[in-house]
Amino acid sequence: MPQLTFLGATGEVTGSRYLLETEQAKILLECGLWQGSAKSERRNRASLKRLAKRIDAVVLSHGHLDHAGLLPKLVRDGFRGPVFCTAGTRELLGIMLRDAAHVMAKDLEWENRRRERADRKLLQPIYDIEDVEAALDLCEAVRFGKPSSVAPGMQLTLHDAGHILGSAIVELQMEGGGRRRRLVFSGDLGNADSVLMNTPARLEHADMVLLESTYGNRDHRPLDATLDELAGILATADREGGNVLIPAFAVGRTQEMLYHLGMLHHAGRLPQQKVFLDSPMAIEVTRLYDRLSHLLDAEDLEILRKAGGDDLARALPQLQLTQDVEASMAINRIRGGAIIIAGSGMCTGGRIRHHLKYNLWRQQNHLVIVGFQAQGTLGRLLVDGVRRVKLFGEEIAVKAQVHTLGGFSAHAGQSQLVAWAAGFRDRPVFQLVHGEPEAREALALALHAGHDIDARQAEPGDTVMV
Repeated sequence: MPQLTFLGATGEVTGSRYLLETEQAKILLECGLWQGSAKSERRNRASLKRLAKRIDAVVLSHGHLDHAGLLPKLVRDGFRGPVFCTAGTRELLGIMLRDAAHVMAKDLEWENRRRERADRKLLQPIYDIEDVEAALDLCEAVRFGKPSSVAPGMQLTLHDAGHILGSAIVELQMEGGGRRRRLVFSGDLGNADSVLMNTPARLEHADMVLLESTYGNRDHRPLDATLDELAGILATADREGGNVLIPAFAVGRTQEMLYHLGMLHHAGRLPQQKVFLDSPMAIEVTRLYDRLSHLLDAEDLEILRKAGGDDLARALPQLQLTQDVEASMAINRIRGGAIIIAGSGMCTGGRIRHHLKYNLWRQQNHLVIVGFQAQGTLGRLLVDGVRRVKLFGEEIAVKAQVHTLGGFSAHAGQSQLVAWAAGFRDRPVFQLVHGEPEAREALALALHAGHDIDARQAEPGDTVMV
């Protein structure tokens, strides 16, 4: 019988990786980076040579780094097989993996200088731009709803997950135990209330379902209430003469925030006259969203067009795109009246940390958290109410007002996850992944109580029969 081994994102939300084995083939489902915790760097550096030799192909649900960010390392360590994903994911990977390699190179340069001064062994890169280009060359685009052979005896069908551009629900059919078996992986299921994305596809048949559980313990606040709260924060910041900082993931969250800010502007609810998108990667991704707009929700795009925007940037006339470092540094001289959108979404790197250094200590400023903050990240510390943080070697007091707006999540909430799971007719076994322990446990209880669903919680390294 086919068997599945859990290699990552089990009891945690990053490092997605699952090994599917049949008598005829071995497929790696996802190849994600670990992020957030202190041990992430060591885990990301661990050799993948043995795994690279064993597998015939890789299947990716979408382009976020926690799902695909170690693909270049897999290639660096010897993998040369095909990588199957949607066309949208392939386009995003070109942006995200190149940026990841650039950031890693800069971080490695700094770390090796420190090691050299201490007479310690220098580190080699996890991967470099050549590994990224080699990985991208292996990517093969698969259309939504079209079955494709990915390995002997194994057929892949991708369905729209509604999470980010190109995101997919993965359906794999294979021979095992004398019959055809079906494994479904939800990927990251989208929030049906999110703009720009289509509603996640509903599937009915499977023997086993891997279900993400990021928000397995709660539902999101209604979007209308969230937008009202955001408008209130913007009005307060304008009245107090402060800036508004929005850490946002370059893919998905940034584009959603630009859409909502554009709508608030046209409704007369955006008093700020300066909105900065201070992220070269987010700018590039936004342009990709505009270029591949045929993959997005047609109704939302029509609303955008009627509001005067043929694309996300034009819907917000006060938007300024800051590509170079000098323009980014100039933003920190602005003492009030600006909205600053910058990465990274969990405040673990990128330009947002510079803006935090110059803004957190001023009580008239506002920090608006619009995405999930994993344990161990600076964003999580700020959400949890830490009063002082260290940025670039300097201790900074946290006096700015911190707001958490959960209604913008691109992930399904608990009720949406339960409703999606209840749509399967075959009563498959569910394995809950991509969630912190309390979220997995709460979702397992909700699935069992509401629909008598057999929801299990595998441990890292566990192997189960499909």
